Amino acid sequence: MTAYIGHEIAWAVWRAARVGQRMHHGWIFAGREGLGKAGFAWAAAAELVAEPGVPQPPSAQHPDIHWLQPLPSNDDEAKKRDEGKAYNRKRSISVDQVREMQRRLVTRPTLGARRAVVIDSADDLEKSAVNALLKSLEEPPAGTFFLLVAHQIGRLLPTVRSRCTVLRFHPLAPDDLARALSAAAPELGGAERDAAIAASGGSPGAALAFAAQGFGGIWQIMRRLVAQGDSDFALRAELSSALGQRPDRERQLAAIEAALMVLTAALATSDDAVRLRIVDAHSKIAALAAQAQTYNFDPALLLLEIGGLLASVARTREGAA
Repeated sequence: MTAYIGHEIAWAVWRAARVGQRMHHGWIFAGREGLGKAGFAWAAAAELVAEPGVPQPPSAQHPDIHWLQPLPSNDDEAKKRDEGKAYNRKRSISVDQVREMQRRLVTRPTLGARRAVVIDSADDLEKSAVNALLKSLEEPPAGTFFLLVAHQIGRLLPTVRSRCTVLRFHPLAPDDLARALSAAAPELGGAERDAAIAASGGSPGAALAFAAQGFGGIWQIMRRLVAQGDSDFALRAELSSALGQRPDRERQLAAIEAALMVLTAALATSDDAVRLRIVDAHSKIAALAAQAQTYNFDPALLLLEIGGLLASVARTREGAA
């Protein structure tokens, strides 16, 4: 089970607390996106509500596990969800969702003495939803435990953080990441898996997304841009061809994330002069990532900009020492 790979310390902390006499009612599972925090939350919630000798349904159908996440963005996406297909979600978890959850908490748990409310992710709560949630965190119903998945814990209000125990998740070591990928995507070839691991920053989710986009070749082109430069624009043309003529928004964002990872990896083997150029290029591509969430960029111009910034790092770039 991938929720267990690389998270042995987190499980030890969780289970030690669970067998204690006064387990805290609020938890924040904090760490970068894609580390497996949601999977951990599913498994932890199932352990929390289980009663010896009482048959337990799957977590997704368990009456004592309540899962809050952004709803489908429209009726068509809701149909996709109901059919078990991938679907687009709204940007946030609404206050109405939190209040509906609170109404369900006035009754006792169904199968045992405990129930779990998992919020994935707490970063996505509307401001009014956070204020509503605070009331439950301040006066939790008997037997109710809140598990908040947080990708950027700094975005949570101090009043939320102060009412929860923080359990931090760290990037997986390469060996653990390889095991997680083998379990989740056994069909990946060795070269694809190695590229996904290198690009992921220790995040299984990022590695799987990278592999799903078929980014192995793109990763290599980006590395060549950083190492060699691109005075004749040939590598930028290769990059554009590899990504396709009309990459969708998801593929564009994945390309930006891959470029950031390439630069991060290059830092470890660069001297001070090159590091300065890497930091500059990284900050500019990170700004593009923030803008791409809102604006519709022309894909060709976006790739040209990314390729140019990667090439600007190379010692052979025009004007570089």
